[in-house]
Amino acid sequence: MDTIASLFSFITTPVSWVIVQFHSVYGKIFGPDTGWAWGLSIVSLVILIRICLIPLFVKQIKATRAMQTLQPEMKKIQERYKNDKQRQSEEMMKLYKESGTNPLSSCLPILAQSPFFFALYHVLNGIATGSTIGVINESLLASARKAHIFGAPLAAKFTDGQAKVEALGASLTDVRVVTAIMIVMMSASQFYTQRQLMTKNVDTTVKTPFMQQQKMLMYVFPVMFAVFGINFPVGVLVYWLTTNVWTMGQQMYVIRNNPTPGSKAQAAYLERLQKHVTHHEKTRSRGEKAIVKAIVSKGRDRNEFERKFINSLTKVGLVAQADGTLVKGQAEAAVEAEDGTTTTTGGAPKRQQPKRQSKSQRQSGTTAGGAKAAGEPEPKTSLTKSDEPQDAKPAPKPAGGGNKPGTGTRSKAQSGQRKGPQRPKSPSKK
Repeated sequence: MDTIASLFSFITTPVSWVIVQFHSVYGKIFGPDTGWAWGLSIVSLVILIRICLIPLFVKQIKATRAMQTLQPEMKKIQERYKNDKQRQSEEMMKLYKESGTNPLSSCLPILAQSPFFFALYHVLNGIATGSTIGVINESLLASARKAHIFGAPLAAKFTDGQAKVEALGASLTDVRVVTAIMIVMMSASQFYTQRQLMTKNVDTTVKTPFMQQQKMLMYVFPVMFAVFGINFPVGVLVYWLTTNVWTMGQQMYVIRNNPTPGSKAQAAYLERLQKHVTHHEKTRSRGEKAIVKAIVSKGRDRNEFERKFINSLTKVGLVAQADGTLVKGQAEAAVEAEDGTTTTTGGAPKRQQPKRQSKSQRQSGTTAGGAKAAGEPEPKTSLTKSDEPQDAKPAPKPAGGGNKPGTGTRSKAQSGQRKGPQRPKSPSKK
């Protein structure tokens, strides 16, 4: 670890300068030789570094989602060229180039943070060995060696012996207990951060090897932190625990407000958004408009949660527009006039289907309300001789003349003709 830290010695001076500046502020509040002053200086260093790395974190999110989108295509390439590794690599690089995705972008925050981590380790190791480093002079070195965090010196390690711990003015038990608790908290925060990413912010509709790799990392990373943590000074443990907590909180915010499409987090987010826009009947913020606009632009490519969101808006009479705004639908704007016609705001009167009349109403010529229409002649209920068309030919008589016994008047009803009183035929029909 010392050899690796020495490779980043070029950045130890800026890191030590930042720590000293924060220490000068906190030293006036808590005292220059206290663990609070030096511990909060390290925490402030972490916060400053993570704020500067926010643009890289945004790129990491975009790269991770792009990789998740490409997983089905990558799986096809692996199956197609499973016996030709060189061709497989070429096709993978071609896919990355066409989609504009870089697999290393997901590791940018960790890679960018590594020099600061090793520089801080180099500074704290110098404090433990009693050597000045960067802008930390003799007086600051003596103050840092006196600083204790919950009874453990800033430069003490879990693996330090009794003599070295006593030289720093502490007991071995205090150092072991404090470092063990910090290592457990550091590993637990790393595990929870990876777990919430896998359980809430992964597209559940796509099963790829990438998901299996992420599940493996969920268990491997905490073990790695526990193994390496026993060789970290207390100050470095403070640094790494702070950055894990920051990552966990930052990821919780992103998962809640900008979830991965198709994930459980998106289902929860769209459910909250649906209740919010239904209550206000509009999208109020720019972020809400952007989400609705993205869902509308997908069309038939919407996933299950997005279709449910659009359908829930339709049920309450809201229609999502292409620009992300919401307008009232036709069902909400329909108004019934006094005369019975239904009109819509900004539209033509809605045509109504006439009510079906019963057989007795049709015979009596009454309307649906029971009254006869004014000036309407009474319909004839049976065919008379005068109603028949002039050119109509008489029906041929059956052979043998006369009606057959037992048939009566029913024999006059022809095949396909309704029995009972009938409406008069049109003169144009033969």
